[in-house]
Amino acid sequence: MSARKPIVLVTGASGFVGRHVAPALAREGWSVRRAVRNAKGMDDEVVVESIGPDTDWTAALEGVDAVVHLAARVHHQHEEHAVQLYRNVNITGTLHLARAAATAGVRQFIFVSTVLVHGRSNEGRAPFSEDDVLTPRGLYGMSKAAAEAGLRTLARESDMNISVIRPPLVYGAGAKGNFALLTRAVNLGLPLPFAAIRNHRAFLAVQNLSSFIRRRLAQPDPASNFEIFLVADREQVSTPEFIERLARASGKSPHLFGMSPKLLSTLLVVLGRQDTHDSLIGSLELDVSKAIATGWQPEVSLDEGLRLALSAQDA
Repeated sequence: MSARKPIVLVTGASGFVGRHVAPALAREGWSVRRAVRNAKGMDDEVVVESIGPDTDWTAALEGVDAVVHLAARVHHQHEEHAVQLYRNVNITGTLHLARAAATAGVRQFIFVSTVLVHGRSNEGRAPFSEDDVLTPRGLYGMSKAAAEAGLRTLARESDMNISVIRPPLVYGAGAKGNFALLTRAVNLGLPLPFAAIRNHRAFLAVQNLSSFIRRRLAQPDPASNFEIFLVADREQVSTPEFIERLARASGKSPHLFGMSPKLLSTLLVVLGRQDTHDSLIGSLELDVSKAIATGWQPEVSLDEGLRLALSAQDA
């Protein structure tokens, strides 16, 4: 008689990261239970229509050994009632799920946060590390920082092992945001004014994020039930180099031209694209030595991650 497979509940399973993480965990021997908003008739689904302070997690958590919490409110920070919506989903919704998981006897809880809890740039400073004082920016970053604080408190009150992962920009097949915008611009051959930018930024292939989640589930830290990790690819490169390597993976020629960083910065701010300014012009370097010390190594290089992202999109 075979032993029961451990069960992991993955929230946000139908999102960009979830579509990569869930099958990877299944290949690793986990029985994956995917929390989704809309049922598609698959056996491993559990419908959770909305995540908030009143969500009933009883059925979803039955028999579960671990939770990977990916679901979050990310976009639409300027819509009506945005502050309350971000609080309901990212803060109280996360903590309500974590408490329900601890009560249900779940042994491990992985929360995917964001590097934005540190701010958008460390220009002129040392790379961000897990021990830095947090300076979150925007509703998203602030809500994730508040959720982290609540999870730290919960860890002191329960036996559940909690891991917080703070990724930078995650790229891969199906990614949205700036990666999708850059990919579209490169494929269209549009000229991009980033040739004069001399920054350094961390990026993270979705395969590398997935591999760290898998390792953390397989080897939790027995000495501490609350740990935070910054995770990124081996290479931290400039924005123009990232675009050049994205173009190479696409089989295209990059069309970069130089514009003074000061002028470009002013232009983006005037156009109301402060987020683009912060994520493409400033530096965002991460010290990932703590993650490496666990024995984890990124599975794919930057070039391989970009090739995988674009080949999957073309398939």
